[in-house]
Amino acid sequence: MRDLDIDISAIAPWFADEHQSPYVLVCVSDEHAAAWADVLGVPVRQCYIDDALLEARAQETGRTKSEIVAAKLPDRGSTMAGDFGEILVFLYHAAVEPGTELIGPKKWRLKQDRTKPAPYSDVVHFVLPNWPQPSEQDRILCSEVKTKSTSGDSSPVKAAIMDCEKDRTSRLAKTLVWLKERALIDDLGTTTVDHLERFIKATDHPPAQKQFRAVAIICASLVDEELEDTPDEEPADHTVVVIAVPSLKQRYEEVFDAVHTTVLETGEGT
Repeated sequence: MRDLDIDISAIAPWFADEHQSPYVLVCVSDEHAAAWADVLGVPVRQCYIDDALLEARAQETGRTKSEIVAAKLPDRGSTMAGDFGEILVFLYHAAVEPGTELIGPKKWRLKQDRTKPAPYSDVVHFVLPNWPQPSEQDRILCSEVKTKSTSGDSSPVKAAIMDCEKDRTSRLAKTLVWLKERALIDDLGTTTVDHLERFIKATDHPPAQKQFRAVAIICASLVDEELEDTPDEEPADHTVVVIAVPSLKQRYEEVFDAVHTTVLETGEGT
């Protein structure tokens, strides 16, 4: 989280829980959501491309930073909505773990096709309080994220719960192996091969905890109907989280517009 240029303590109030069991309901206020374009432009840009790489590619190619960033960002539509939901949960993980150092691969940097979602588990963080010594306090946080910003037939709560089961049974393990393969070739920032192998080679280390979430990011105007799919009893092996955001489509589009503005503010540096 250190390389996203964001004060986690400042964003924690965005995620004030209003309902705790059998699911977590988070209602983002109009005031906080309206501020996202001002606050999240730089961090979202850095989720897609590291500042040092952006500068290097501009110098090496002679192309503008704006053109390079545009080649990384999704177009408006379902992929942009999905990416934003994942990035919001990436921040949510940190906001609900105050004082904890989270190590998380920014999977959006690894996308082969900017028009499609990143593969495997949506959001993964590692907690390694005694690193480089593995311990029983080590944890993986893994969230499956579904986003619904406009009316339609999708059922984000139900879909997040179903796909969270895939993470628990097999997909997280495949995600870790994929991330290791990418880490051997690409720079994953604060996430290293050794971090990943601590969990891939689980039997070589003390038992680690795994915490799974099924998260639905839903426009506030649609959330009441979607809450019908929330569980009647608290699940034993995962947590269901619903984050209601006022004017969600408008807000995430404003954030991505702000990403382009931040590039211009840094100077093109061609």
